[in-house]
Amino acid sequence: MPNSHIPDFAQWSLDAIREEDGALSWLEEQRFDWTTTTAHAIEQILNGKTIILITDEKLKWFETYILTSINAELLDRPLLPIISIDSLYSHYNTVSSGERIDILDDMLSLSFKENYFFFYIGRGDDRRADIAKRRDNSYFWIFDEDYHNAFTMKSYDSHLDIKLLQLYRLFNLSLNAAMFGEVDVSS
Repeated sequence: MPNSHIPDFAQWSLDAIREEDGALSWLEEQRFDWTTTTAHAIEQILNGKTIILITDEKLKWFETYILTSINAELLDRPLLPIISIDSLYSHYNTVSSGERIDILDDMLSLSFKENYFFFYIGRGDDRRADIAKRRDNSYFWIFDEDYHNAFTMKSYDSHLDIKLLQLYRLFNLSLNAAMFGEVDVSS
């Protein structure tokens, strides 16, 4: 039974969004999509699953940012197991057929014993999204497409880069709060 003194993730997220001095006001109306998908991803992280990060080509800069900052030296929390799909299989961009995706998926299942999930950020129609879309436990920040277990955005938003950095900040705050028992992501 959840501790009644610990807020649920939806309420905690709303409070965190409002504490950002209006910087995240754009997210307030989408907070239910945010909380549903992000709580599930954080729960997987808390259960020890490895995050396999995938971005579309235009967002390689953001992938690098996440990989270098999520386990930053100054963070006062346990290190998180996160790796880029490209570091696991350098020919990932050439994977396009279902058979090649199956072979890659088999390799990942053998390597991680099904104890992983994909975190995909990018356009929904990008072929790099295809492997993540095959797994029900994947976490998405997806553009220009409605997809289950996804937080959706518009790729043509002129403030997209800023919004991605703001989302990452909220994601990081959410991770800290969940790891230190300040919020219940399972409710």
